[in-house]
Amino acid sequence: GAVFQARDFTCAAGSRSYRSYVPASAAKGARGIVVMLHGCTQTPEDFAAGTGMNALAETHGLVVIYPAQSRGDNAQSCWNWFSRGDQRRDRGEPAILAGITRQAMAEHGVARDRTFVAGLSAGAAMAVILGETYPDVFSAVGAHSGLPYGAARDVASAFAAMSAGAPDPAQPLPEPPAMRTIVFHGSADTTVHPDNGARIAARAMDRGTRQTIETEVQGQAAGRRYTCKACAATDGQAELEYWVVDGLGHAWSGGQAAGSYTDANGPDASAEMVRFFLAAQA
Repeated sequence: GAVFQARDFTCAAGSRSYRSYVPASAAKGARGIVVMLHGCTQTPEDFAAGTGMNALAETHGLVVIYPAQSRGDNAQSCWNWFSRGDQRRDRGEPAILAGITRQAMAEHGVARDRTFVAGLSAGAAMAVILGETYPDVFSAVGAHSGLPYGAARDVASAFAAMSAGAPDPAQPLPEPPAMRTIVFHGSADTTVHPDNGARIAARAMDRGTRQTIETEVQGQAAGRRYTCKACAATDGQAELEYWVVDGLGHAWSGGQAAGSYTDANGPDASAEMVRFFLAAQA
């Protein structure tokens, strides 16, 4: 049967606890790993309930890892995406989260091309950082209501970026390899300005190295209209999807009422992220 267990991880950069969900469908081998990073004030259990990711994991044979931010490391249980010491490879929270992921990859025999990271709000900002700093570990990123890499350097600049959108970086950002990215943001988000989602998408597109085909689709799902802009390589593989959900606030689109910061209306962000992640394996 499925197992949802509490575990701990320690490395030179520090320690964190996490929840690991191994579905019954992965008994003969996992199809992939999804690392899910919760938002501020949330817990792994809350985030799992709100996103419904465990049910999708059972359907697709995916292992899901839910790292937990402790109040000792952030009073609001936010990932410290705005701290310079937590924006670099082999340091701070990126090193810890990459270590947790590598351990899971080794345990379940999953390669980098089947390892993904997603998050909400502060968790989305940290997911973007992991995509930037560990492209050798993760092959795709999902950012819901998040902020772009380098958006802040301290608490004051973090609040400024959240309220008005991230400013242009003071110096050019590094150019690591292209990272497949799917972005969700609500047009009515008053906690993290929607311009931040646009900035994440723009950087992902700018980093692409192959010729792409751009499309835009408008639709409606569960009572909310949305726009999805996509960039695909000439071979048809999607490199970027940027979803803007009309009227959605700071909440997981299509989420479950059992969790916090969710909205049952709108496209199912969890299902769309999983589809996007696994599309490269089709």
